[in-house]
Amino acid sequence: MRAKNVPVDMDNRQISVDIEGDEPFCIVYSDGKAKITKLPTHGETKVITHQGKVKRVKFDEGEEF
Repeated sequence: MRAKNVPVDMDNRQISVDIEGDEPFCIVYSDGKAKITKLPTHGETKVITHQGKVKRVKFDEGEEF
């Protein structure tokens, strides 16, 4: 899954997103940039940060035995 850029209005500090469907999603904002991604139907999603900035979003859809 790849995150898509979300336009950010820095003058008004607003993010505008059109939502379609009822699938879960996540918006991550860091360092003046915003990105949106769909969440998996099952599994674990981790947001990795370093020194106050988002470095990556990791999707783990492993199996449980």
